[in-house]
Amino acid sequence: MTPLKPYLIRSIYEWIIDNDLTPYLLVDAENSRAILPQQFVQDGKLVLNVRPEAIQGLSLGNEEIQFNARFSGKPMHIVTPVAAVMAIYAKENGKGMIFDQEDSESDETPPPENTPPRKPTLRVVK
Repeated sequence: MTPLKPYLIRSIYEWIIDNDLTPYLLVDAENSRAILPQQFVQDGKLVLNVRPEAIQGLSLGNEEIQFNARFSGKPMHIVTPVAAVMAIYAKENGKGMIFDQEDSESDETPPPENTPPRKPTLRVVK
């Protein structure tokens, strides 16, 4: 199965936009595959405003999120792996979703193939 996280990000993004709020992404800026403006990173994290009026060319893919934005007036192409997204939320009220970073990494690693499947078991619960 494909990972659930990119689908959650896309649906929460749409929900925030539909409610006329500002979607923010909290990103792990220390991810080696991320292309981010390092001068705005604080404590290894970066908050990105992904409101359609603030960016161009948004692509919410299954593997990475990409868009063009301006930082201090300078254009930049932003790329962040979905695994580096720590949260998506509305600026105005904080509603959204926080992602467990440990779960993100485990979603991408398939279980070993040589592990025999366990038989299902039932137990009586009183």
